[in-house]
Amino acid sequence: MSPRTGRPTDNPRPNKLSIRISNEDKEILEKYCEEEGVNRTEAISRGIKKLVEK
Repeated sequence: MSPRTGRPTDNPRPNKLSIRISNEDKEILEKYCEEEGVNRTEAISRGIKKLVEK
């Protein structure tokens, strides 16, 4: 048996990031997550990818 636990994934996320954001930014993030039906990790990932799009 493998010593690892948890579900297998095609997109592992081994890096943990802790940030502080304003109340306004938090509200924007929460609203986006609710409207798009995604969690905060996915919403932030989408935002980061927008930084490299042209």
